[in-house]
Amino acid sequence: MTSGGDNRARLIALYGTMCRIRAFEETALAAHKAGEIPGPLHVSIGQEGVAAGICTNLRRDDRITSNHRGHGHALAKGAGVSGMMEELFGRAGGHCRGKGGSMHIADFSVGMLGANGVVAGGIPIAVGAAQGLKLLGQDSIVACFFGDGAINRGPFLEGLNWAVLYRLPVLFVCEDNGVAAFTATASVTAGPGVVARAEALGVPCLSVDGNDAAAVDEAAARLVAEIRAGAGPRLLHATTYRITGHTSTDPAAWRDPAAVAAAKEAEPIGRLRARLLAEGVPAAMLDGIQGEARAEMTHAREAALSAPWPDPAIAWEDVQDSGAVEAH
Repeated sequence: MTSGGDNRARLIALYGTMCRIRAFEETALAAHKAGEIPGPLHVSIGQEGVAAGICTNLRRDDRITSNHRGHGHALAKGAGVSGMMEELFGRAGGHCRGKGGSMHIADFSVGMLGANGVVAGGIPIAVGAAQGLKLLGQDSIVACFFGDGAINRGPFLEGLNWAVLYRLPVLFVCEDNGVAAFTATASVTAGPGVVARAEALGVPCLSVDGNDAAAVDEAAARLVAEIRAGAGPRLLHATTYRITGHTSTDPAAWRDPAAVAAAKEAEPIGRLRARLLAEGVPAAMLDGIQGEARAEMTHAREAALSAPWPDPAIAWEDVQDSGAVEAH
């Protein structure tokens, strides 16, 4: 059991991670609006509690897979801010040398195996990585982030089925924000949903309020320990709410204004801030953490603007040609 001081320090660290994710995405949105970033962004504003709460329980040698809304996952796992920002700007110093962009960021040095533009596409990648870790006899695990829309895709069934059969070290994390792109997930999902489907395949599950970062942390700690001990896959169902539209070009006029207002009152950063203030943490300290995060991201934006573009020649690198027929 952690002491009160240790627990407070852990909560402050969670707060700091969430502030950095929020500041990164708000800065990226401003850059996109200014025409500095090509292509739309998929941000996770309002969902920071899930990324922070999960990744604080992972080691550097653990792996994660993400979806198209993966900035927070990558940052929480330890991906460098400058490499993240330059990747969004399409610059040579990006984690993928400017070739992946917002939806395909990967940083293998911290175990971030990649964001993914295909709904549910990260699930089989996570299961394959977990199979490899088990074959190598390592006690590392894989955390697989996906949205509630992914449960209606084939890879969800195939991935969970395979993970159970081989008792693979995977933590499946469903970030349930209630909407798949512009569609209410409940309107296109038969049956009671993700937990019932996972349990039917033999995957033990926990449900948690994803906007309570401390609750996510506690639930993840339990499940990660079970997986690392060899118990096989687990699933964490985290309910949350994406405050913004589907992409940076979506004004979200289709949202219910009352629901958005309620979500802003329950968003994870404000909730944890209120708890920390009630526990005696000075407001000045929390303001300082938030200010440092904003300054860090502003600097990263300015640096990305002046960073060099990739050499056009690298467009021919990293292209799979296995099985190609050589010209004669």
